[in-house]
Amino acid sequence: QEGRMFAPLAFTKTYAMAASAALAITLVPVLMGYFIRGKVLAEDRNPVNRFLTAGYLCVLQLALRYPARTLLLALLVTVVGFWPLGRIGSEFIPELDEGDLMYMPTTYPGLSIGKARELLQQTDRLITTVPEVKSVFGKVGRAETATDPAPLTMIETFVQLHPREQWRAGMTTAKLKQELDGLVKLPGVTNAWVMPIKTRIDMLATGIKTPVGIKVAGPDLQEIERIGKRLEQVLREVTGTASVYSERVAGGRYIKVDIERARAARYGLNVADIQQVVATAVGGMNVTQTIEGQERYPVNLRYPQEYRDSPEQLALLPIVTPGGQHIALADVARVTVEDGPPAIKSENARLNGWTLVDIEGVDVGSYVSAAQTLVADRVELPPGYSLTWSGQYEYMLRAKEKLSYVLPLTLGIIVVLLYLNFRSVAEVAIILGTLPLAMVGSVWLMYLLGFNYSVAVGVGFIALAGVAVEIGVIMLVYLDQAWHRLLEETAGRPTTAQLNAAVLSGAGRRIRPVMMTSATIILGLLPIMFGSGTGTEVMQRIAAPLVGGMASAVLLTLLVLPTVYLLWRRWGLRQGSGELPRG
Repeated sequence: QEGRMFAPLAFTKTYAMAASAALAITLVPVLMGYFIRGKVLAEDRNPVNRFLTAGYLCVLQLALRYPARTLLLALLVTVVGFWPLGRIGSEFIPELDEGDLMYMPTTYPGLSIGKARELLQQTDRLITTVPEVKSVFGKVGRAETATDPAPLTMIETFVQLHPREQWRAGMTTAKLKQELDGLVKLPGVTNAWVMPIKTRIDMLATGIKTPVGIKVAGPDLQEIERIGKRLEQVLREVTGTASVYSERVAGGRYIKVDIERARAARYGLNVADIQQVVATAVGGMNVTQTIEGQERYPVNLRYPQEYRDSPEQLALLPIVTPGGQHIALADVARVTVEDGPPAIKSENARLNGWTLVDIEGVDVGSYVSAAQTLVADRVELPPGYSLTWSGQYEYMLRAKEKLSYVLPLTLGIIVVLLYLNFRSVAEVAIILGTLPLAMVGSVWLMYLLGFNYSVAVGVGFIALAGVAVEIGVIMLVYLDQAWHRLLEETAGRPTTAQLNAAVLSGAGRRIRPVMMTSATIILGLLPIMFGSGTGTEVMQRIAAPLVGGMASAVLLTLLVLPTVYLLWRRWGLRQGSGELPRG
């Protein structure tokens, strides 16, 4: 799912970068020859650039005067910057606000069709009383197809909302859910307020309609139901639980017609004859069809409801024997009510029972971690039974597993490309040292905005790694140029003062492109950060690491990278040679 969601973004960015690189070395030089003519203001005469350079050089000169203290301060900032790491939650994808809601309550098994219809009408009327609700359409039961296994116990109500500008002042989707949940409180009904599209995708993939689900697997449905009830009791104590419901996998009620073959044979009846009478009386039989224009409708004939609305009435169903006798169903069969599973679910060839958990005010990762600890202490599983945590948590675990090798692979590719360019392990290490400094701003901005770790945040961090390395490369290239120029001017024997001046000169010449690159990225992402509408929740999680990371990367890279470069070259001078061995 995460691949389908972010693959278009990855392809778009890759193609755009490839096209811009090709145009930068082909079309742009030609256009510069045509349009950049006449009096062009020199870089050192631009007032904005002069102001930036003057201020930057003052700060950099102070940092180079005390390089050890500068690095110690940078290390302290990095350590303190990672303080929020353990205080940020985790989730698969931030909850998308699709503009509408879906109400999916769950009731206990054994619900009659009439009661289900009444319950649906009551909930629809209650939801309609909220001013933000435009229309309500509820569905109970299922169509006559195997692709819709929804039982009577599961109601699906689509709640269409008015546009945001027509909502009450200060009303949000979260507040609206709380108000609806407090309004629709009925005995025996467990509420769940979800997003329509996302929930459909989750149910197709895992079968779980809530953010968190637990699948209990084992050989016996009675024991699975007992474990589910125990989970229901325990999970209510976990902070953040909005509602919890364990399916009653053995709580169904069935009317059993047990045909007594010997008694039926006395009347000349066989099993098929009696079954046909019961099927026709209860389920009906299509006797013909009516044609209305181009439409055809079947005509179904069955007994009136009062003849089949109880086991006692079913026992009185009339049967005509081949000999012309009129007898009742009770003469040849026993009609009883028995318990049994309302539905049988299985995964990996094992019987399953599901526990559905809706959460509020807490992220999925933190909730499941706390719930797993409590369940491990309070719920004892017999041999042969197991628990599987599912729902969005299942997606999140799979995404974490992928990111655990995608992120190192990305860094590995960056290292290889840097080494092919610089042919120096030391310079590659200097550039990679800026990545933790870039993450400081990302982590703090996510913490202040209340964002959780997710796949979208992981994509943002991957993009940040490339951009932060790009800024480091820009700085290091000019520092190298200043260093080689210094070696030529001093015949390979520069002094410490000359080295400081060369570093100041090289870093000062790169303040403008570094600031332009960073400002362009930050300003380009600000509309996404403060935008609204469907989909902005995901885009904000991608943009936040980039915005926060660029802010800290610029401030720290402009000071820390030249300082590290200065110490590295000083070490080379102390070794008695101006030129350090490569690698």
